[in-house]
Amino acid sequence: MEIDRDQVIRVLAGVAHPGGGDLVSRDLIRALAVDGGAVRFVIEAATPDEARSLAPAQGEAEARLRALPGVEAVQVVMTAHGPAPKPPSVKIGQHPSPHQGGPQRISGIDRIVAVASGKGGVGTSTVASNLAVALARKGRRVGLLDADIYGPSQPKMMGVSKRPSSPDGKIIEPLIAHGVTMMSIGLMLKEDEAVVWRGPMLMGALQQLLGQVAWGKLDVLIIDLPPGTGDVQLTLCQRTHLTGAIVVSTPQDVALLDARKALDMFQKLKTPVLGLIENMSTFVCPNCGHESHIFGHGGVAAEAAKLDLPFLGELPLALDVRVAGDSGTPIAATDSPLAAPYLALAERMIAGGMG
Repeated sequence: MEIDRDQVIRVLAGVAHPGGGDLVSRDLIRALAVDGGAVRFVIEAATPDEARSLAPAQGEAEARLRALPGVEAVQVVMTAHGPAPKPPSVKIGQHPSPHQGGPQRISGIDRIVAVASGKGGVGTSTVASNLAVALARKGRRVGLLDADIYGPSQPKMMGVSKRPSSPDGKIIEPLIAHGVTMMSIGLMLKEDEAVVWRGPMLMGALQQLLGQVAWGKLDVLIIDLPPGTGDVQLTLCQRTHLTGAIVVSTPQDVALLDARKALDMFQKLKTPVLGLIENMSTFVCPNCGHESHIFGHGGVAAEAAKLDLPFLGELPLALDVRVAGDSGTPIAATDSPLAAPYLALAERMIAGGMG
């Protein structure tokens, strides 16, 4: 016996709506199709709440139709017009609140280490993400704050895209990735949305990301700073009690010129410099194994010695490090031999009381 459309309508008219009437009289049936023994249709609710309340009716409709002679398959889809009610959200990018006194500590965080550079393109964000993951692998409770407001890259590098929640509209719940508690303004914006703010908005955003995020208990919070010596650096050093800063540079002279400016900035702001890192120090050809010093070699170590600052180590320029960051799994989270320099860096920080 072949089923027809009228029979399906009569069956659906016998399924009660929890608010009164039935699925047909409430005009909820859409895209009804009867193809041989297959029945397909959509139950279109007015709101997500109504859709949830109709779940038993959906089950009843499916059961009744399957009991009809000639029906071989039933496919029902539930949809709703409007979006689900959104939980309270925090607006990022307000003007900063008044600040009294000197740099303040953040409750629950033992140490705060800023990773900085004098210029862009030297791999500061790569160093910050891998250092955070390496410290977590060494058993530390680690947080990672992406303070590069204009160009946040940590969501991509750490492989997270979910928007953080704010149950009360005040406190932001951070995300967890690779054992690291992390937060970035990039998680609060659309992927391609530009931040077009003046200085006060930047300062307010940084204040929120530090003070309104539920960081919990951390041994160390790593802050990935934007390049240069601007508003974000100034606000952070003046308002937040930092354990110190690590300056990243490549070996060539032009990068060291800007690194010196970053070092001078931290000195003027009375922020301790914990050490220097030479990134992209050496390149080993993956095909022939030849080692090259594309950007020179040893310049950062020499600068550290000249300024009597700790030299924390050399990090390689490697394709796999870039690929790992682009894929959302920092190389330090893997078993690759390229993770070793970052794990060694984490060990030096822990031994020196910085991590």
